[in-house]
Amino acid sequence: MDTTKLPQTVIAAHPSSSSRNGSKYCKNCYQQGHLLFECPTVECRYCHKIGHIVYNCPTRPPKPSHSRTLPRPDNPSVVAATTESFSAPSLSYVSVSELRSLVFSIVKQILSTSVDMIITGDDHSGISDFKLFLHQQFEMKDLGHLSYFLGLEVSSDSTGYYLSQAKYASDLLSRAGLTDTKVVSTPLEMNARLTPLDGTPLRDATLYRQLVGSLVYLTVTRPDIAHAVHLVSQFLSAPHSTHYAAVLHILRYIKGTMFHGLHFSAHSTLDLCAYSDADWAGDPTDRRSTTGFCFFLGDSLISWRSKKQHIVSRSSTEAEYRALADTTSELLALRWLLEDMGVTHSSPTVIHCDNRSAIQIAHNDVFHERTKHIEIDCHLVRHHLSAGILHLLPVSSSDQTADIFTKTFPPGRFRDLVSKLKMASVKPP
Repeated sequence: MDTTKLPQTVIAAHPSSSSRNGSKYCKNCYQQGHLLFECPTVECRYCHKIGHIVYNCPTRPPKPSHSRTLPRPDNPSVVAATTESFSAPSLSYVSVSELRSLVFSIVKQILSTSVDMIITGDDHSGISDFKLFLHQQFEMKDLGHLSYFLGLEVSSDSTGYYLSQAKYASDLLSRAGLTDTKVVSTPLEMNARLTPLDGTPLRDATLYRQLVGSLVYLTVTRPDIAHAVHLVSQFLSAPHSTHYAAVLHILRYIKGTMFHGLHFSAHSTLDLCAYSDADWAGDPTDRRSTTGFCFFLGDSLISWRSKKQHIVSRSSTEAEYRALADTTSELLALRWLLEDMGVTHSSPTVIHCDNRSAIQIAHNDVFHERTKHIEIDCHLVRHHLSAGILHLLPVSSSDQTADIFTKTFPPGRFRDLVSKLKMASVKPP
């Protein structure tokens, strides 16, 4: 969902491109494309038709200056990414400025799904012309100013944009039967350690899987629960009573923070920076480490991750370095996406890391007994460090924002970390 959050951040930072230009489309052709997706032949013909229409727009796009390998389209509505003659720079993001850059000097984006499409920008006439072009090709309905999109509630004021999922969270609590439950101050108890054999097996795991799946989607605007959801999602195949109790604990925390969400400031810069961290051997079962990172565009949080590493690390330095490699991969993707939106970064992006040994390894290509066990593929970090794409800076553990994605904390420290994420409480209507 970075392709949903990132454009809102860029738009919020430019007051001229406010929600006045936000339009939402919903129509049958996209629904049909979704329903026909399981039929490869029909899908191919459908996607080619839409792509052909957009490609033959009178102001068709130039070839992208940088090539990128595109995966198999899993969303038939990404119109420009499915033509034989043109490949869009990003599969889930299509820049309208590329589609019409020969005529309009505009920056507007299309985020398309199988049902809805968002159009934003700072050129009113350009947006109107593009909507007219779409209306001529498809039967579409203009739903007006953007306020709700795939469970995301969007609002704005003079300070910027707000993204939340309060209604989605409320429905989730109702499904779990927790509308009248007491609230807790953290998503998980301090030092919570879940293992596959804790408790007794659930007779029916359906509700557990439904709740966890919904919690995963709730993390789109709730980074404060990302680590907790990461833990409970590891037991979907055979959940036990303790795992279900942990899910209920997360939901009780959500009940007390129903209206928390993301705030994209209108006064923010567009400077990209990141925090990278790892919890070494934190899993009590397989001793694998957890990677945590987060990215800020100015003051706005745009990307984060809490994920178990694939292999066991022999040292905390190795675990931290693997986290740096994952952070670097995400950095490259975000810089490409920002470039697609017309936001270029000529200077290196700062990544904050609280492990000085990992930083030293990135700067020093001399192997010795203590570091030779680190796989060569992790030296992706050094390659892009040398290329001037990123810059590593040490940060104290107390200032490590990514800590919240790797472990549990007591209420005081947890609140401090949540405040560093620049989350906001959206007032209920």
